[in-house]
Amino acid sequence: MNEPISVDIPHKLGLAVARARIEKGIGKLASFVPGGAVTEHRWEGDTLVFTVEAIGQRVASRLDVMETRIHATFDLPPMLRLFAGKIRDKLTESGGKLLK
Repeated sequence: MNEPISVDIPHKLGLAVARARIEKGIGKLASFVPGGAVTEHRWEGDTLVFTVEAIGQRVASRLDVMETRIHATFDLPPMLRLFAGKIRDKLTESGGKLLK
């Protein structure tokens, strides 16, 4: 099994503000997976655990929110691993948009 995609997204908002902005923009989380939609989400402390569904596949995902960064992890099923590079690139390039 391949490693999940993991990306750190730096920010200067502090923990509470970053968490609030993520909560407000939960719909944006699916944009990192082509054709994706967030179907489930829950907070476990300062970690948002969520599921993105795309082309009949489920992507287990999480955002660990910290004081100066967010650690995003997407565990892609085999069919979506073809898009791993594109998903990683999109997270790296525009991950900060999650916080706006």
